[in-house]
Amino acid sequence: QVQLVESGGGLVQAGGSLRLSCAASGRTFSRYTMGWFRQAPGKEREFVGAISWSGGSTLYADSVKGRFTISRDNAKSTVYLQMTNLKSDDTAVYYCAADRIIGTLKVRDYEYDYWGQGTQVTVSS
Repeated sequence: QVQLVESGGGLVQAGGSLRLSCAASGRTFSRYTMGWFRQAPGKEREFVGAISWSGGSTLYADSVKGRFTISRDNAKSTVYLQMTNLKSDDTAVYYCAADRIIGTLKVRDYEYDYWGQGTQVTVSS
C-alpha cells in the first residue's frame, strides 16, 4: 500500500511555470512506475506522463511534450512534474499515480494502482 499526496498547484499566467510534487509514503516507492494524469472540467482524465522506477525512462503525452518534465527522487519518495510555457488548455486537476508492475510505462489510468487526491492548476490567459 502507498499513499500519494500532490502539492504545488495554483494559479499562473499563460507562459508561466509551475512544479508539482507528489510525495509517497511506504518503503517500496522506488519500485513503482509513477504517472501524472489530469482532468479538466467536463472532460475525461487524460495521461500526462510517466517515469520508470529508476527514472531512466519517461513518456509524455504529445500535448505536453517539450514543455513538461517528469523526474523523481527515490531517496525522498517524491516525483515531480515541472511544467513550463503553460497554456490555458493545461488548466485541470493534476493527479499522480503509482503502478506496482515494473515494465512498460502505462498510459491508461486503470492500469495504475494508487492515486493521490489531486492538485488544481489554473492557467489564466
